[in-house]
Amino acid sequence: MTENTESKSHSPRHKRDLTRRKVMIAGVGAVVAAGAGGTLAAGAFADEKKQDTAATGEACYRLTSETTEGPYYIDADKIRQDITEDKEGIPLTLRIKVIDSETCKPLRNAAVDIWHCDALGIYSGYESLSTGGGGGTPPPGAPSGAPSGTPTGEPPSGAPSGGTGGGVHEEPTDDERYLRGTWRTDKQGCVTFKTIFPGWYRGRCVHIHTKVHVSGEWTDSGYEGGNTCHTGQFFFDEESVLASAEVEPYSTSTTERTTLTEDTIYDQSGTTGGLLKLEYNKKNIAKGVQASITVGVDPEATHTGTEDSAQPGASASAS
Repeated sequence: MTENTESKSHSPRHKRDLTRRKVMIAGVGAVVAAGAGGTLAAGAFADEKKQDTAATGEACYRLTSETTEGPYYIDADKIRQDITEDKEGIPLTLRIKVIDSETCKPLRNAAVDIWHCDALGIYSGYESLSTGGGGGTPPPGAPSGAPSGTPTGEPPSGAPSGGTGGGVHEEPTDDERYLRGTWRTDKQGCVTFKTIFPGWYRGRCVHIHTKVHVSGEWTDSGYEGGNTCHTGQFFFDEESVLASAEVEPYSTSTTERTTLTEDTIYDQSGTTGGLLKLEYNKKNIAKGVQASITVGVDPEATHTGTEDSAQPGASASAS
């Protein structure tokens, strides 16, 4: 999707106490698991009324900083809900609700992007650059050996001060586009994706990238114009990641894992910082995971994730 910067409004914002560098994120209401063998209730996301009872004002949510886009974003216009393609891994259903951070009303017709690595830490479009590790034959040009630990040394050339790497974008090296997609929010501000539980790679905890675009136009070829009002990341708790690491192909990874508390992008604030609410059979995570979160955005703001945001921590190569 193409951001039409000329169409942005430059009029003074009215009655907004939020800064342009802030959004708010909070967990969606509980998801109910039922049945033997890890089957999740079919109506797990149906009770919108109960979930919305808390969304009556700004006091319901805390603010959290935007995060870096990372080097592996592709504006590919893959308008689809199922982004799995042929990738192996634990089935993951991700439900995102987007609301206006001032009014707490749902944002309809927003375009939501998500993208993440596969079970062995490889990103589509960048297979030769990704720092995943594990079983199987690595893609041509992939790093050899078993990398471990957090990257050290200076950020790559061009990275802004503060170490976010937000201004560094890599051009795609291949035509693969698995585990990437965009979908439109419904009248409740909700969008659901089918994917797999992400793996991990050197220097980062398990995460999913996201962008929210508003004020554009949906066309036959995708989503055009408007502004990117949020760029962020979603995170997984340690219990779920440890459980996933016992399941193939995750269990074949040779990459040392960075934990949630060690990560340099996650701000350690729980659901307010993008920590997903997860439901799965604790005895058999391989059956699948339901993840949910509510993201509050300022639709008048522009957050591309490439600006020099004051985010602690990691270089672009570890985003």
